[in-house]
Amino acid sequence: MTIEQRVVVLTGVSERQVFAVLKLLGDGATIPFISRYRKEATGALNEVQIADIEKVNGTLNDLLKRKETVLGTIEEQGKLTDELRHRVEDCWNAMELEDIYLPYKPKRRTRAEIARQKGLESLALSVLLQQDNSLHQMAKRFVKGEVKSEEEALKGACDIIAEQVNEDEKSRNIVRSEFTRGAMITSVKVKGKESEADKYRDYFDFSEPLKRCSSHRLLAIRRGEAEGMLLVSVSPDDEKCVERLLRLYVR
Repeated sequence: MTIEQRVVVLTGVSERQVFAVLKLLGDGATIPFISRYRKEATGALNEVQIADIEKVNGTLNDLLKRKETVLGTIEEQGKLTDELRHRVEDCWNAMELEDIYLPYKPKRRTRAEIARQKGLESLALSVLLQQDNSLHQMAKRFVKGEVKSEEEALKGACDIIAEQVNEDEKSRNIVRSEFTRGAMITSVKVKGKESEADKYRDYFDFSEPLKRCSSHRLLAIRRGEAEGMLLVSVSPDDEKCVERLLRLYVR
């Protein structure tokens, strides 16, 4: 589908109306002008509908540019396969696109990268495969050069595994689903702001399942955070996340 056809699907507005609105916007017309003076062209769409078309069109075009950047970066690394290219080109979800890109995204020098430079990637792979339970015997073969001990070898392998788990799409979706199902939102007052933050007193020591947090409470908490009165966190049940990740990786 073209961008315009995707706008039609996502907004539920007819193709003729979407094309007319996008042409008028492209010609420099404003949303109020289109709504008031171009009813015959748009089928009398209101400002909210026109703004929605503009927003969706902008989002899709931004995503298209991002995909071009992603493909270019991966291609420069010599890692762009036909399958990967098709996955990126067929993706129209920003979060999913970033998940696909994450393993190839240029990053600062991480502990995992340092471990790879020490030659520990094959040890990490062996640990992940879980075909040999004698970890220290495996690690002993990697004690050379910059790696001074079996413990250091295993620690480096763990750093590599941790990065691989973090960058894996299935792993990320497992954790996301735990956020959806059981995340808790908590807020506490910022020290020294008690008098200024009095209107947020109800949230000085607040905790509630995120899915039960009403919209007005959530908005109030976020306002308090934006004003520097509250410290806010949203976190899932760590133990459940780890339990589900273990089921994915440990055999």
